[in-house]
Amino acid sequence: MAAQPTLINSVVRALNLLDAVGSASAPVPAKRLAHAVGLPLPTTYHLLRTLVHEGYLARTPDGYVVGDRVDALAAGGAQPRRSRQVLQQLHDELGAAAYLSVLDDGEIRLAEIVDSPAAPRTDLWVGFHDAAHATALGKAVLATLPEEDRLEYLASHPLVDLTPRTVTSTRALLQELEGGSDIAVDHEEYALGTVCLATPVPDAPMAVAVSVPVQRAPAVLARAGALRRAARLVALAGGA
Repeated sequence: MAAQPTLINSVVRALNLLDAVGSASAPVPAKRLAHAVGLPLPTTYHLLRTLVHEGYLARTPDGYVVGDRVDALAAGGAQPRRSRQVLQQLHDELGAAAYLSVLDDGEIRLAEIVDSPAAPRTDLWVGFHDAAHATALGKAVLATLPEEDRLEYLASHPLVDLTPRTVTSTRALLQELEGGSDIAVDHEEYALGTVCLATPVPDAPMAVAVSVPVQRAPAVLARAGALRRAARLVALAGGA
């Protein structure tokens, strides 16, 4: 008789939660997920927090949805893997969490994150489908699109109010995108206490960004050259 594999119960439970969310057609509340997979609610919350932190799930006001990291895995593209080293260098240089976003089939998705305990990622509590307008990564990608494509995207993605600083006027957002700067800024528009800076990747519907606590934003903005250099390196990686 073949030996039975040793299974890690917490991993199995987390995967069951991921399956339950992935098979749903709408956001799923934690209580419903706990019932669906047969777990106590406290255990469910603990696993959900971990999955959200790692980007496999995203939390919305209506429940949990599949996160951007799952989208990146499903895409199976090599670009995020080739770019990870660039993000690691950017993270080390600026002491900030580093990100890569990409426009994929009409949606702006988070493709890669490099962070650390000393420079953690922002709390990704809303997925990019509903929040690109409130993030520097989303703005940097939108700024590269032809006007017709940009207007089409904004027409199909409501400008949800995430914080008191979120820009919810299409006219105001368009003016910001057309401002001419190659550095997009999210000044506490996605998450209070956090500033994100991003720049487009040359000749690609992608963007590189870093996030820092609000008090560090001026110092990081003064070193925006590192962000631009990282974007150029990602572009070169894409051609490798």
